[in-house]
Amino acid sequence: MLLEKVGPDDITFNSMFRACIELDDVVIGRELHCFIMKVGFGLNSFVGSALVNLYAKCGLVEDARQAFDGVLSRDLVLWNVMMSCYVSNCLVEEALGVFNLMRLGGLKGDEFTYSSLLSSCGALGSCNLGKQIHGLIVRKSFDLDVQVASVLIDMYAKNENIDDARKAFDRMAIRNVVSWNTMIVAYGHCGDGKEAMKLLREMIRADFCPDELTLSSILSSCGHVSATSEIMQVHTFTVKLGFQLFVSISNALIHAYSKCGSILGAYECFRSVLKPDLVTWTSIVYAYAFHGLAREAMNLFEKMLSYRMRPDPIIFLGVLSACSHGGLVKEGLHYFNLMTNYYQIVPHSEHYTCLTDLLGRAGLLDEAFEVLTLMPIEPGSNTLGAFIGACKVHKNVELAKWAAEKLFALEPNKPANYTLMSNMYASERSWLDVAGVRKMMRDRCDSKVPGYSWMEIAGDVHTFVSSDKSHPQSVEMYAMLGTLLRLMKEENSYFPCKIQQFF
Repeated sequence: MLLEKVGPDDITFNSMFRACIELDDVVIGRELHCFIMKVGFGLNSFVGSALVNLYAKCGLVEDARQAFDGVLSRDLVLWNVMMSCYVSNCLVEEALGVFNLMRLGGLKGDEFTYSSLLSSCGALGSCNLGKQIHGLIVRKSFDLDVQVASVLIDMYAKNENIDDARKAFDRMAIRNVVSWNTMIVAYGHCGDGKEAMKLLREMIRADFCPDELTLSSILSSCGHVSATSEIMQVHTFTVKLGFQLFVSISNALIHAYSKCGSILGAYECFRSVLKPDLVTWTSIVYAYAFHGLAREAMNLFEKMLSYRMRPDPIIFLGVLSACSHGGLVKEGLHYFNLMTNYYQIVPHSEHYTCLTDLLGRAGLLDEAFEVLTLMPIEPGSNTLGAFIGACKVHKNVELAKWAAEKLFALEPNKPANYTLMSNMYASERSWLDVAGVRKMMRDRCDSKVPGYSWMEIAGDVHTFVSSDKSHPQSVEMYAMLGTLLRLMKEENSYFPCKIQQFF
């Protein structure tokens, strides 16, 4: 073009910068930057927007700001691109600074402006700031825009404020598939499968067709609460719409069936995948590992290797976990060495946790201790916790004390750490040590979050915690428990004293 003496214009340079983004080639982008300065396009707002976008996509925030400052007459697009640059690089204060400068310059912003600001609040967990921007959006009537409202829902959801997210969703006069998906994904992230399913039904009644993202999110949320009937309904729906051919849907189905205890359902979904990717193999290996089927998990992993698919750290973690729970020490050590020596994968803290647990469960405490002392990174809380658990099983108080000191220093405000060591002392009947650890826990920690159990009856998931009386049928349940305990007392003459302790 230049050889033909045809002069480039702003559209030419804009296209060139977009090509640099596609090729991820910032070097050519810098050369073009120099060229536009020479030919007088450096002050052009249209070209400047493309240049700032290039630097933003490459993570060169300072270069993007210099290019932005070089344009004297800026339009709204350029302001939005600069704000988006800061947001994508998690620089919220700088994004707000640009927004305030823009308003001082007389520009009010558009839907892209407010979407960028809300995205930054969602990414960094700034809910209070997000609420302030929400107020400004309402005053400017941008809450009526579908895109802005969808990002608003997402912001509240990422800040774990599901009630405000739902309020924003219910206030929407017009919705599209994105807004429905955003709300369903929000319920999926907080593990509320029942509400997600209810919203899916409303979505279908409103004549919106769910897409791949909708169904994946539904399956994820159902897996969190082990809602078997909902999973089967969604599975039927995916087959009806032909979505079972999507690998992401199959992966979500494998994970959901596994979480609700149906390993057969997980395997059938795996078998239906024509070309499983690494995520698919990882999902099924984790499913078998989760159910304690170590040999089956190993066989699937070996089958994957036979297809010349390169494993990653995540699937190795699944295999090591399977070996740990299955007590397969020799095999676990083999896979750890395969990962580090053959595939040259640097182990993460989670891999060392599995290795420590593997050796500790087998009673090889000295070897596990050696792993803890020689690992190139500081052992994390999970690694130390696994080691203390092994010390408890094999009654080695001294090594447990060594690990507990490190654990208490690492996470001094976590009640579970003190409970772990207290149980260790209790198993050895060291009641003074038990009292000492529990006093430390009271002094350093807030109240412990209780664990809960669950069961699904006729499609409803019921959850229970210790001494729970919030269930609508708690009176009948406690009456039945009393009857069972009475029968147990009658059958075991030694049991009454323990029953008293139980209450």
